[in-house]
Amino acid sequence: MKYSYLAIDGKNKKYRSEVTAESREDVKRILAERGMTAIEISEYKDPALGDQENLPWYQRDISSKDIHDVVLPKKKVLTTLHQMAIMMKSGISLSMAMEVLLDTEADKQMKKILTIVSTELYNGVPLSQSLGSFKSFPEVVISLVAAGEANGRLDMAFENAADILHREITLSAKIKSAMMYPMFLIGLTLAMIIVMSMFVLPSFANVFLSFGSDLPAISKAVMAFSDFMIDFWWLVLIIIIGIVVGFRSLLKYNESFAMWLAETLLKIPIIGPVMSNTYVARFCNIMATLTDAGVSILKALELSRDVVSNIYMKDCLNQVIEDVKIGTPINVSMSHYDIFDSILVSMVRVGEESGMFSDSMHKMADLYQEQADESTKRLTDAMTPAMTIIVAGVVGVVAVSIVMPMFGMYGVVAESSQ
Repeated sequence: MKYSYLAIDGKNKKYRSEVTAESREDVKRILAERGMTAIEISEYKDPALGDQENLPWYQRDISSKDIHDVVLPKKKVLTTLHQMAIMMKSGISLSMAMEVLLDTEADKQMKKILTIVSTELYNGVPLSQSLGSFKSFPEVVISLVAAGEANGRLDMAFENAADILHREITLSAKIKSAMMYPMFLIGLTLAMIIVMSMFVLPSFANVFLSFGSDLPAISKAVMAFSDFMIDFWWLVLIIIIGIVVGFRSLLKYNESFAMWLAETLLKIPIIGPVMSNTYVARFCNIMATLTDAGVSILKALELSRDVVSNIYMKDCLNQVIEDVKIGTPINVSMSHYDIFDSILVSMVRVGEESGMFSDSMHKMADLYQEQADESTKRLTDAMTPAMTIIVAGVVGVVAVSIVMPMFGMYGVVAESSQ
């Protein structure tokens, strides 16, 4: 059976750990052999389960997923990092800060994580190593904490980690907000086409046929499309699903296609600059924060590369990293790739030669962030009238296809009345 214990040695130093034994008396004997005296002995409970065993069945967390594999929302992680930064700056010890977090944390999953981290800290596991076992904490955060442990500035480490995560959340929110209205218009257009094709146009088609009037070419085309959608909607659905599955399969299994698409996206007018500036801003921001915290250039490059989602740019950064490993200056390697413009290359060179690399990267991060915001605004401003024209075009074609046959109907009615 496994027991948890709190014990002291001859120098009154406390130890908290677990041991496998037959009974509590056996635990005392084992500790005595190690020169320690037991203070507390209790049956071991998995920290990941918390107080699950003492809860009623309807309040227990029935999720079978290991808490180490759970990815919490970034805002929840950001809140925890902010709290740690404030307490570290106030001079509170790490162990006391963990106890405060445990007492005030309401989120069950975060509390499980903090419980495990707190236990591992008592057992001498470094904080960065403990946090690194959870997928909820990005690797860049772990590296900053490790650097903070090395230089004794955990307060700055948590502050820098919170700043990076806050920038990531803000940037993602801006992109989502910018794309929300165009995506709404696209969805509205598709919904309108489906409703008109399957419900509105068929009723008019029956009226036109009952009068025996000859339909104009545009009306015949629209009605034919409507009939196709009604009779073969399932085929359209299969084609759409096939295209989506095929596209995703190509991206996943065909590296050359994925690389070509990633490079092409960066060259599309309006859209390309938004993506490019966003990725470069993110890269510069991470590089600046990591190097400022004392992380080595190579490690900073690797972590900054990992936050870039475009595989073409990531491949370029891979080549830069390989060049740096053999002694090539970063700016010289970057100059070989069009994705890094001359301004960035020049500032990197200035930073390398002046010994103020992190300052140069901070300035570049701010510059490219501003450009990303401007590019996003231009994209939104361009897409809004474009989608409005498309919606107006669809409505206009349908309206004309309905109105034109009506004049033919009036002619047929007038002839029959004479």
